[in-house]
Amino acid sequence: MAFTLRQLQFFVAVAEQGSISGAARALSISQSSVTESIQALEDDLGVRLFDRLARGLQPTHRGNLFLRHARQILADVSTARQAFRDEAEQEGGRLALGVTTLVAGYVLSDMLSRYRRAHPRVELSVTEDSGEYLEHLLIGGELDVAVMLTSSIRDRMALHVETLMVSPYRLWLPLGHPLGQAESIALDQLSGAPLIQLMVDEIEGSMRALMAAMRVRPRIAFRTRSVEAVRSLVATGAGLAILPGMVYRPWSLEGDRIDIRDVSGDLPTVQVGVVWRRGAPLSPPARNFVKAAQAGLTGR
Repeated sequence: MAFTLRQLQFFVAVAEQGSISGAARALSISQSSVTESIQALEDDLGVRLFDRLARGLQPTHRGNLFLRHARQILADVSTARQAFRDEAEQEGGRLALGVTTLVAGYVLSDMLSRYRRAHPRVELSVTEDSGEYLEHLLIGGELDVAVMLTSSIRDRMALHVETLMVSPYRLWLPLGHPLGQAESIALDQLSGAPLIQLMVDEIEGSMRALMAAMRVRPRIAFRTRSVEAVRSLVATGAGLAILPGMVYRPWSLEGDRIDIRDVSGDLPTVQVGVVWRRGAPLSPPARNFVKAAQAGLTGR
C-alpha cells in the first residue's frame, strides 16, 4: 500500500521533535497513532527511517534522505491547496440568473448550494418568471444565463440551449387506487377520471394537447398553480394527476402517501437545461454556473 500524506506528516513531526511523545503532543494525537504510522511507513518503503536511542529517535541516513522528499511533498501539496483557495477568494463578479417556477422549486436549490460553496464571492441575483419573459431578458442582456424548461424555448435562433435533463410524465394516484395494481397505465384507462391540472410553465399546454388527443377526455376536477396542492388533492382521493417525474414526492404535506405509475402512449417529456444569449461570451461567473448545472442535472 502506498504511503499517505498523514504518514508523511507524522514522520516529519517525529524527525523534528526527536521522539514519538513529542510528535504526538505537537500533532495533538495519541502516541500509538504515531508509532503505528511510522511502522507502516517503514514497512511500505522497506527501510529503517529512525535509530531507536535511549532518549528518543534519530533519523537514519536513509531517513534523512527521505525527510527532504517528505518535506518537499508536503510543501507542494500545501502550495497546491493554497492556489485553489486564493483563486476562489479572488474570484468575484456578478451573476444574473433566471429560473422558471417549476425549476425553482425542484431543481435549483442543490445547484445553487453547490455553486455558492465553490464561488462564495460572486454576487448572485435570481429572477423567477415565465419562460417567455426570461427569454426576453436573456436576449436583452439583462440575464447572463437561465435554468428553465428547454422544451418550450421559442427563439432558438437568438439563444443557445443546452438540455441537461429529460423527465417523462407519470400518473400520480392515491394509495390503494384500483389503477395502482398495474405497473403501467394506458391513457384510455383515464377516460372520464377526475384529474387535477397543474397550471405552471408548459405543463398546462402539454396536458391540454394530451387530453385533446384522447377519445374520451378526463374530467378536470381542480386547476391549481401549486404542486403541493396537487399532491394533497391526489393523496386524499380528489383526483389523479399526470405530471413530470422530476416533481414527484411520495408524501403530501399532510403525510398521506402518493403512488406513481408509468403511462403508456405518446406522452410529452419535460426537458430542463441552461440557456444563454447566442453569440455572447459567458462571463467567468456564468461559465462556472453552467459547469455546476451540467454536473448537477446530468447526474439526476
